Amino acid sequence: MTEFNNVSIVKKANVYFGGNVSSRTLKFADGSIKTLGFMLPGEYTFNTGAKEIMEILGGDLDVLLPGSTDWQAITGGESFDVPANAQFTVKIKNPVDYICSFLQ
Repeated sequence: MTEFNNVSIVKKANVYFGGNVSSRTLKFADGSIKTLGFMLPGEYTFNTGAKEIMEILGGDLDVLLPGSTDWQAITGGESFDVPANAQFTVKIKNPVDYICSFLQ
């Protein structure tokens, strides 16, 4: 899918880590929520509330998922899942374009 239809967009950006990570929230008619975001090179740790699927549209990163001691390389076209109420860390190698889906 290259586009989303019939969504509401929250105008205010989500900005983290001094502006190095930003996203916009999309709300769908079925109640689901996604964010479209962009991350600049650096290392960032995030906390989750809901389970997330991170779909990487472009760029390269390494991710350290909860319960793992090994970093996993992820490139554009790949995705990874993060459990609810967890913490994960990413090392962004070059700018990353992503979609985060929040699962209920």
